Amino acid sequence: MKNVSIVWKGLKKAVVVFVLFLVGYTAMAMVCSVIPVNKSQVKEEQTYSIYLKSNGVHTDLVLPVRSAIKDWSEKIKFEHLPSKDSTHQFIAFGWGDKGFYLDTPEWADLKFSTAFKAAFHLGTSTMHTTFYKQMKEHENCIKVNLSDTQYQQLVHYIEDSFQYDATEQPIFIPATTYGQNDSFYEAHRTYNLFYTCNTWANQGLKAAGLKAALWTPSDKGIFYHYRE
Repeated sequence: MKNVSIVWKGLKKAVVVFVLFLVGYTAMAMVCSVIPVNKSQVKEEQTYSIYLKSNGVHTDLVLPVRSAIKDWSEKIKFEHLPSKDSTHQFIAFGWGDKGFYLDTPEWADLKFSTAFKAAFHLGTSTMHTTFYKQMKEHENCIKVNLSDTQYQQLVHYIEDSFQYDATEQPIFIPATTYGQNDSFYEAHRTYNLFYTCNTWANQGLKAAGLKAALWTPSDKGIFYHYRE
């Protein structure tokens, strides 16, 4: 009975610690998400437009496929797409846990092992790209204008998120879990509770000198600063 009592007390302490962690994490996310970064924008000519696109959970950064600064089709090749369609005008970039992207095309497919590895810094990451022929603004797709300098900084941030092979090409991951215009590549960093797919997108906005949250693990923390 004594051993059972010790185990029971240990379990209760573990539950209390877990609950306190969740409360603290949630509170920190709520507070940091509404604290603005780069709220005052430098008055420069805004010559480029990008889009912030969310599926309700995950935020993508959507850029033109081709511009004077960067032609993404030179590295993110149309031939990597199941469709092979080279007429797309926009490319969306998302970063995240490889297990989530490749093994969980739908939330119903989510396994506990995948979620556990992602949450506790145990998995690897991937860049997910999706091509679009056109972009339409709506509640979860917001257009953002930026200067040449800001656009260049954002391009560099995205480029640095990819892993490259000896020929300086992004390392392509063959996968068929998504649509006809999606492709995957090896990425840097590791997903965890404090660096999520939305944190990556938010950091990209910060790197480009655009409005962003101080820190956010959710898409809502990003869109909050563009819906004010």
